[in-house]
Amino acid sequence: MTVHADLAMVNLDSSDPVAHATFYSRALGWEVTHSQAEYAMISKDGTSVGFGLVPGYAPPAWPDETAGKRYHLDLYVDDVTVAEKDLVAAGATRPEFQPGGERWTVLLDPIGQPFCLCPRPQG
Repeated sequence: MTVHADLAMVNLDSSDPVAHATFYSRALGWEVTHSQAEYAMISKDGTSVGFGLVPGYAPPAWPDETAGKRYHLDLYVDDVTVAEKDLVAAGATRPEFQPGGERWTVLLDPIGQPFCLCPRPQG
């Protein structure tokens, strides 16, 4: 198959781009490279994630099996317990429903979007 494109970046809808970028900058250790009320961006090693303001944005309910699904990010971490504690201190919340058992932990970022903490594979 012929390759037709390279991924330039990922852009995510947000109710608060600055807070959203600040949170993921802390979570990933990436630099905030743009920060305005309507759009913010984090970057590292040529990869970027942007957060764009969408008026009236509402995060998905967790867990809501009947709602349309959106994105979620999976983050590898060395220690799920330590990462969870740090990210909750940074504004995340831990919902009661945890479908991953010991395999992953679901958190909600400061605007309510789910993301997962996954143990970094060994080896």
